[in-house]
Amino acid sequence: MARFSRSDFTLESFRRQLANVDALPQLCVLGLASGVITGAVMVAFRLLLEAGAVLYMPGGNPEAFEGLPPWLRSLLPLVAVGLIGVLLYRQKATAQKMGVGHVIERLSYHQGRFPLRNWLNQWWVGVVSVLGGLSAGREGPAIHLGAAASSGLGVKLRLPNNSLRVLVACGTAAGISASFNTPIAGVIFAMEVVMMEYTLMSFMPVILASTMGALVAQVVYGNEPAFRIPEMALGSLMNLPWVIILGLVVGLLAGLFIHIARNQRIQALPLWLRLGAVGVSTAVVAWWFPQIQGIGYDSVAAALNNQLEINVLIALIIAKLLITALTVAGGVPIGIIGPTLVIGAATGALGGMLGGFLWPDKAADPGIYAMLGMAAMMGAVLQAPLAALMALLELTHTSNIILPGMLVVVVACLTSRQLTGCEGFFISAVRYGLHPLQQPLMQALSRVSVPAVMERSLVRTERMITPDQARKLLENNPVWLIIERSSDEKTVLALKAATLARWLLEHDEALDGKAPPDDELIDLLEIPGQRLELAPIGLQATLSEAFLKLQDDALGALYVVHGYRPKQQRISGIITRGAIERYYYYADPKDNDSPV
Repeated sequence: MARFSRSDFTLESFRRQLANVDALPQLCVLGLASGVITGAVMVAFRLLLEAGAVLYMPGGNPEAFEGLPPWLRSLLPLVAVGLIGVLLYRQKATAQKMGVGHVIERLSYHQGRFPLRNWLNQWWVGVVSVLGGLSAGREGPAIHLGAAASSGLGVKLRLPNNSLRVLVACGTAAGISASFNTPIAGVIFAMEVVMMEYTLMSFMPVILASTMGALVAQVVYGNEPAFRIPEMALGSLMNLPWVIILGLVVGLLAGLFIHIARNQRIQALPLWLRLGAVGVSTAVVAWWFPQIQGIGYDSVAAALNNQLEINVLIALIIAKLLITALTVAGGVPIGIIGPTLVIGAATGALGGMLGGFLWPDKAADPGIYAMLGMAAMMGAVLQAPLAALMALLELTHTSNIILPGMLVVVVACLTSRQLTGCEGFFISAVRYGLHPLQQPLMQALSRVSVPAVMERSLVRTERMITPDQARKLLENNPVWLIIERSSDEKTVLALKAATLARWLLEHDEALDGKAPPDDELIDLLEIPGQRLELAPIGLQATLSEAFLKLQDDALGALYVVHGYRPKQQRISGIITRGAIERYYYYADPKDNDSPV
């Protein structure tokens, strides 16, 4: 395991240690810092929502749309989409991406680096969408803000890209944890939905980050569960068939939601028409059913405690599902986890009422089914069964619900995937072919940066040298010679030092004791031997980046560039296909001498 002491604990040594696969202590330090930063960011976002709600919401409650006059709560969505259309969609297309899908995309294709403009946009778009009465959650903005802030810490410290991946997961977990007060669910969500892998090296820093995020939020908001519900139990096993039916129904609803949200015909419509449809549809339904607006956690709490009428439950199932999906398809960047919890809770509560009507003596309390529906909908939409189960446990603090919860979540996930052909909501947004995070090779290579396997023993030389200069180059037994070419030749070449040593030996034997000509020069491009064409790669890059770059058949290897100013850059090492392949198959970063 990597070790560091007080004497050698410098930022440069910290970076070098992070480049390796066994940098667990260093990653744990980053996890702690990430959790504190993300927790503070999430508290700031929630305070911003509360500050905005003070201006016009009853009691300063961001979810109290029911207390507003019908005309005002119907006007708010129109104002919200107008602001988003004017302020967001006049920016570049790249600046309009945000939320969980954006986090996964940046992790998959940009090594976990986030644009500052998107991060700044997420603040005001998140506030406007929630306080503007759109069907939107706060967890999407929380994940984006937390992941980008944590990644920004790594970028500021110039940490290797493999550690940025872990920082993104830490920020994601801490964002979920601070938003819902669900530290375990935050960890599972980060690993299952964002990183799509479970490894010890990622788990421990992510756990620390999630813990710190929850602690920071608890300092401000206390340690109360998100929903207060009475003690309930499933009771008779006769309820299990009804639980399975609930899973089937929720799975179908999840598939419908994803198909509408990803409908390409809707996405192809003009922007003004899409935004207008979102604003008008939300305004019309909100006139009669304000429960469909905002985050909806108050509606979830009411469903869990059997306080919603049947017509409201139906509106939450049908209208909120359609409007939330239309909002996503219309191009409004919103958080969808909160709305899915509301839809699932309403579906479960309505199913529980129907079960009570059919089997009044055996049926469980509708609140039980509301909890089950909530977890099933989240699991089916995200295709994240473990995260849904942990969220169910931590949101309700009801451990006896786990057994039926496992059954309903699995049934819902299978139904959504197999019967409706839907993958996870966020993966379906960024996937083209096989998603990079789902490729075992790319996952393994993304955990390590190039310094862990590059060959550092090299010397730079001009193309034309004398025999004495050649012997001097070989004094320190380098492995590679980097041949510096003229300015008009853009390519950089590498030659094995052993090749030059062998040529010198044959040359000296051929002279047979005679003195060489005074003006004799060796052309390193002409002596027999294989020369590799090189391309540059940054010292912070991961092995996955190097592997993808080496797919170009013209390249034989990469030279690793160290330095952050063009005139101060230097070559730190060489990395070849052979070094990457040996690392992947043998996981031995010390054995990095690449064969040619």
